Amino acid sequence: MGPQRLLRSAATALIWGFLLRLTTAQEAILHASGNGTPLPSKDYCVLYNPHWTALPSTLENATSITLMNLTSTPLCNISDIPPEGIKNKAVVVQWGTCHFLQKARIAQTGGAEALLVANNSVLFPPLGNKSEFHDVKILIAFINHKDFKDMKQTLGNNITMKMYSPSWPNFDYTMVVIFVIAVFTVALGGYWSGLIELENMKAMANPEDREMRKKKEDYLTFSPLTVVIFVVICCVMMVLLYFFYKWLVYVMIAIFCIASAMSMYNCLAALIHRIPYGQCAIVCCGKRIEVRLIFLSGLCIAIAVVWAVFRNEDRWAWILQDILGIAFCLNLIKTLKLPNFKSCVILLGLLLLYDVFFVFITPFITKNGESIMVELAAGPFGNNDKNDGNLLEATAQPSAPHEKLPVVIRVPKLAYFSVMSVCVKPVSILGFGDIIVPGLLIAYCRRFDEQTGSSSIYYISSTIAYAVGMILTFVVLVLMKKGQPALLYLVPCTLITASIVAWRRKEMKKFWKGSGYQMMDQPDYATNEEDPVTAGEQIVQQ
Repeated sequence: MGPQRLLRSAATALIWGFLLRLTTAQEAILHASGNGTPLPSKDYCVLYNPHWTALPSTLENATSITLMNLTSTPLCNISDIPPEGIKNKAVVVQWGTCHFLQKARIAQTGGAEALLVANNSVLFPPLGNKSEFHDVKILIAFINHKDFKDMKQTLGNNITMKMYSPSWPNFDYTMVVIFVIAVFTVALGGYWSGLIELENMKAMANPEDREMRKKKEDYLTFSPLTVVIFVVICCVMMVLLYFFYKWLVYVMIAIFCIASAMSMYNCLAALIHRIPYGQCAIVCCGKRIEVRLIFLSGLCIAIAVVWAVFRNEDRWAWILQDILGIAFCLNLIKTLKLPNFKSCVILLGLLLLYDVFFVFITPFITKNGESIMVELAAGPFGNNDKNDGNLLEATAQPSAPHEKLPVVIRVPKLAYFSVMSVCVKPVSILGFGDIIVPGLLIAYCRRFDEQTGSSSIYYISSTIAYAVGMILTFVVLVLMKKGQPALLYLVPCTLITASIVAWRRKEMKKFWKGSGYQMMDQPDYATNEEDPVTAGEQIVQQ
């Protein structure tokens, strides 16, 4: 019992310590001002412990303090205080040599108003056992060493600062917006794929209708081998983008413009064809072209061009990017065809490993400890500290363009329009792959419903499972306060749900191998795997 009790106590302490790090660290704004006319100023993000010191919520109520740079001094003894003194100053010291609370005690003894600890990473600042330093009352905050260097370069040596902690919004609406976009796109793409499947099945039932049979060509079918090759290509592209970001980002932007314009045209043309009005056409090179489709192609090209020109206009360009991205995802979901559940499992499983590797494993490989996936999705930040000859830091080169890969759904947070944008990522993002990959499974479920006449049970259940997976992703994101690979939650939810439905309906064998009509001249929609002899007799009789 002794060792077990000790083990439980250690585990409890570890979990509690981890949770404390999540809850006690709180962001605040350091408003730094220099000398000159007009008065130069800049905001920086710092972390502090609100249980130790309270900060005002507005800049107007914050106290102005002169900043003093003591990063060249350990400040572990009274003798480390400079001769000119530090009374009524906010001193900046380096992390290390002695405990930061010891530094705070020395600073307080010298009459300082605040202590700023410059650290390479302020994501989870050390907590310390303040009970041993109960006499320490001054403000203690942690600032990224990179930010402090920028402060000195931007504002000079004579700096005054104010610190305050604005209130956070109680609800992040961006999660709801992204949830609606993602679920709407996979549901509509899957439903559209089912409609094409139904039309193809009707065309196959009528051999005389040669024109409708050509609709089979709307699909691009992925075999298991094709799936593996596709995942390998994704891995190679990810590495190439990370090494050669400043060149390939423009290639990706050009590809996105062309592909999204074509996708938007395909999506809107399908709707326009159902409108019985305005069907006037012109004949060119022996082909009949509807005038409305010419205007539609011009509109789609114009939208893509406007986005390309104003893509860095963060106030509204994200709307065009999301519209083009939704069209791009819809077109791929309805065009790419996984012929059976086996291909779905291979594709989703491999891409799950791919996602986890580039999000969770690559931080152990890169020197700065950043995820390759997150950095590529969010774009380069021009961090000079990261570029010291290490090839794995290529995207952070100062010469790298401040361009972002247009492969995500972007929704700006409320904090983007406030001063808190220096502390948080100003946008919430969801990669296209997190929509397209599960969407291909949902599309297969919809086609299987049409092939077997199963009343959309596979399609509805897999769509609900995708929604549950998205909610689970958001919950973990909020709790961990760190970017998550959405496929880690979406893939198990959708695959397990589809498997349970097939198992309960006793259709797992057919679901696994596929129930396509391609192998039959005449499909029997009521055929099931339990009675193959009857199915054969029906085909012969027809």
